[in-house]
Amino acid sequence: MGIPERKEREKGHRREEILDAAQAVFFGKGLAAATMDEIAETAELSKGTLYLYYKSKEDLYLAVMMRGIQILQDDLAAVIARNEPVPQTVVSLAQAFFAFFQKHRDYFRMLHFLQMPQLHKQATEEMRESCRTLNHETWELVIDVLRRGISDGTVRPDLNPAEILVILWSSATALLLRIDSEDDLWNKRFHINLTETLNLSNKLLLGAIFTEQGRRQLAETSAL
Repeated sequence: MGIPERKEREKGHRREEILDAAQAVFFGKGLAAATMDEIAETAELSKGTLYLYYKSKEDLYLAVMMRGIQILQDDLAAVIARNEPVPQTVVSLAQAFFAFFQKHRDYFRMLHFLQMPQLHKQATEEMRESCRTLNHETWELVIDVLRRGISDGTVRPDLNPAEILVILWSSATALLLRIDSEDDLWNKRFHINLTETLNLSNKLLLGAIFTEQGRRQLAETSAL
């Protein structure tokens, strides 16, 4: 291995060390309370070294968030690779998203900071674009499944696949946020199991987007 290759490998290793430290701080404190000083201390590096790799705390936050998006993308891709019928695949994708939420709760919480104006103002355009690209790739995986459903007659042809995904994503994330922070409250006050409510929501929404053929396939597999 030549000197340039070795230096590049060392830079990659240092970048991962910084991300590991930033992840630990962000998971523990969140974006607002975390500081570059604390991240540098956790990484056992100078703050100046951090800025050689990342221009701001917000850039670091997005970089850690992209770790979570990549995990989710890999999970969804693994479901799609099973090449099940479209209705079963869509249900399995919803189940994979819930499993991601259960296993990677901190990453799930980070995803919603994409909506924060502060994050967009402070992060560099380069990092925002990298995050948008990865997010778009993840969405396209699912949208392509819905397109296939329209082609094979299991998804309603009068619906826009991207709009279907927005509806499914928005409904699921809204309930998952409540499960994350208010699960006991809803159970005690209203005797509502929010996980069961999420399953009901998925059942109602998916029943509405599939054709009779698609619903029949689901009934045959007892997937929903």
